[in-house]
Amino acid sequence: MSSAQARAFTADPYDYEAARGLADELDLAEPVAIALVRRGLDTVEAARRFLAADESHDPSCFRGIDDAVATIRTAIAAGSRITVHGDYDVDGICATAILVSALRREGAECDWIIPDRLSDGYGLSAGTVEELVRRGTELLITADCGITSVEPIELARAAGIAAVVTDHHQPGEALPDCPIVHPVVSEYPFEGLCGAAVAHKLVIALKRELGEDGEGASDRDLDLVALATVADLVPLVGENRALARHGLAALRLARRPGVRALIAACGIEAERVDEGDIAFRLAPRLNAAGRLYRADAGVELMLTGDERRAREIAAELDAANRERRDTEREVSNLAEAALRELPEEQRGAAGIVVAGEGWHPGVVGIVASRMVERHGRPAIVLSVDDEGGARGSGRSVPGFDLLAALDACAAHLDRYGGHRAAAGLELREEAIGAFRAAFAEHARSVIPAGGLGDPERIDAVVGADALGLEIAEQLEALKPFGQGNPDVRLLVPGARIGDVRTMGEEGKHARFNLSSGGLSARGVAFNSNGVLERAKRAPHDLTVRLEVNHWNGAVEPRAVLSAAHARSADGDAEVTHDCPAAADDGWWWERFERELERDPAAPAAGPPSAYAGGERRVIVARRGSAVARIAELLSSGSRVLVVSSDAGRRAALGASVDIGGGGRPATVCMRCEPGLLLARADDRACSLLLTDWATLAAAPEAAAAFDHAVAVDPPASPDQAALVRGGPGFLHEIWGSGEDLAEPCWDAEWALRAPLAEIYRALAPVGRAEGAVARDLLAGPGRFPRTPEGAARCARILGEIGVAELGGGGDARWIGVVSSERTELERSGAWRACESIHLEGRRYLQSRRAER
Repeated sequence: MSSAQARAFTADPYDYEAARGLADELDLAEPVAIALVRRGLDTVEAARRFLAADESHDPSCFRGIDDAVATIRTAIAAGSRITVHGDYDVDGICATAILVSALRREGAECDWIIPDRLSDGYGLSAGTVEELVRRGTELLITADCGITSVEPIELARAAGIAAVVTDHHQPGEALPDCPIVHPVVSEYPFEGLCGAAVAHKLVIALKRELGEDGEGASDRDLDLVALATVADLVPLVGENRALARHGLAALRLARRPGVRALIAACGIEAERVDEGDIAFRLAPRLNAAGRLYRADAGVELMLTGDERRAREIAAELDAANRERRDTEREVSNLAEAALRELPEEQRGAAGIVVAGEGWHPGVVGIVASRMVERHGRPAIVLSVDDEGGARGSGRSVPGFDLLAALDACAAHLDRYGGHRAAAGLELREEAIGAFRAAFAEHARSVIPAGGLGDPERIDAVVGADALGLEIAEQLEALKPFGQGNPDVRLLVPGARIGDVRTMGEEGKHARFNLSSGGLSARGVAFNSNGVLERAKRAPHDLTVRLEVNHWNGAVEPRAVLSAAHARSADGDAEVTHDCPAAADDGWWWERFERELERDPAAPAAGPPSAYAGGERRVIVARRGSAVARIAELLSSGSRVLVVSSDAGRRAALGASVDIGGGGRPATVCMRCEPGLLLARADDRACSLLLTDWATLAAAPEAAAAFDHAVAVDPPASPDQAALVRGGPGFLHEIWGSGEDLAEPCWDAEWALRAPLAEIYRALAPVGRAEGAVARDLLAGPGRFPRTPEGAARCARILGEIGVAELGGGGDARWIGVVSSERTELERSGAWRACESIHLEGRRYLQSRRAER
């Protein structure tokens, strides 16, 4: 996992309405629907196709596949010797096994050849053609290679060997003069197939030509297709997604002795095998043989029908993988030491190049990957042999085109090839210094000063309440994850970490408790390196992936920590709040006078007529997800209006929600100057506006400017409810059954017995107060004084029961005591009207709470 760090994540804007459409039509939890929309699956049809993972194209879509089939059929009929030439990685191994087993089942005399990584290098060579001649091969079929082997295939044809190329790698300007089955060259509808999938398609076409059920007979090969598709890092989209999913199902059945043995050697349960097991357990063992000695062990493993022999080969591959890890660790340490020994300007260069004598060429690519992970810069690791030649591999960082970098340094290289993310190269030892300088200069010229590291991409923002089994199981439907379809990353904002317990033999991993919004979930961090202990000190924004964990017969959700992002010490955004500590006296008295003139018993004006044209769609969410819900809505690129009765809660929400995208939050309450709410609503830069029900009632048209209205606390009347229900977009009601602040806030405004007593006790000793003194006395002490409207109601009631009187006007207003005799509040019509409003509001609040 990543260490605790400053914000390094991003979330793409999306169409919330499209996400709600997916959630409703496909019965998905909202975070799952949002993840799909963020990935471009924004229609029900597109999402349904993706989740079904059933895209498939007929092999006949390969232009020229009929020629390949005819060539192979002729060779089988003639009893010709057929050799399949594969590659030493998992894709090449699986493609070779698919073709050899299919041809042998048809009675063909078929063998295979896998080049040696160290002595032969990649692909078909002149030396390999000589070996084919010695074997008496009459038909050569390439598997996962051959598309650039124009000259070797010409040599083979000159020697009387026919050829068929099956490959998926990038073709060159010239193509081999023979039948070709290649997703790009053959104009297949889906270009992303791996080599094993191409071989699989050829087998289907061949069996059809021979009068057999191609699809049914070749289902046995789907396990190998899945192995290769995941291991070769081809995009897990389109047809690859279908092949991988169906292939994983076949892999879990473990019908092939070699697969059973390999799974057992990895110590995993066959019925639980997933894409992660392929990438990190099965594939490394198959690759290890090719890296260190003989890749054909993998082919033999997949072809054998002998259980005992399969176990022997699997044990051999397991041992090779252990040796590979030891060799990798040794070369990695040597490479880091070599980097430290470089001059400072080369050690800190934008691109890393290290070299050493005798480093095993089979692991330099993995070591380069480790250096990229550790240093965050593109890295090239070279092994120098006894004859002064250097061969190596490079790995890139996101946004840096490694192949283009080698193009820029081609003058120093003898041979190179690859793509944006990875490449191989050869050069003379004496050219390493010049190449290092040229590579570093090119990297410096294209990598900005801040680096190219991509921020972690977030699929959905959630609270702890979303980290349950239901959503974890729904996310399983998005599998298999991999290249082109990364696992779903969830952001839990402002989460607290507690109850950290180390696990594993060396204590590198840890379990922990994650709390957010008053709710909690269990999490796990792999290779945590003390990050959790440091993150316990303050709230962090956590990025996690949610998975279904099977352990000792139990099934539970598990949040796997990706990174803990430290929140800014100054808050995520400065909340604009123009409410002065001491409001202007003239403005305060103006509102006071306006309330005095209003008849408290007059019926309410009713819902705003401006919203008669339509209503927001109501979304009911759990209270514990308030920060996460608001942050998610903001991340969509929408403007959000938040209504809460409590000033403290509004302040906390404004400080906790990360706006992102350059937006600005603002808070407006009843103590703010008139017109401010509308001014903030008109300001498009204000993406988050927090207010209370009374303030919104004074300017109801402000709500229409926002895509989403979020009611953190329930409204106290149907008229208040109408303030946010009418208008465009969505209304999110996120209060819970345990709501305990709406009623106290309502009481503070309308339960007047205590405020009346407080005002009278403050007035009695002085007898009379005027101007600013009168205002302070009527407003009361404390951080949140009474509003001018509340003070006016109290003054009216005190006058109506005959214990005080008002005089003057505006900022010359005065209030004085006229009687100290006890009297009944019920004598006041204003009291009765206010108490009726108070009780009616409480009943309404309680009814809304009961709905939850």
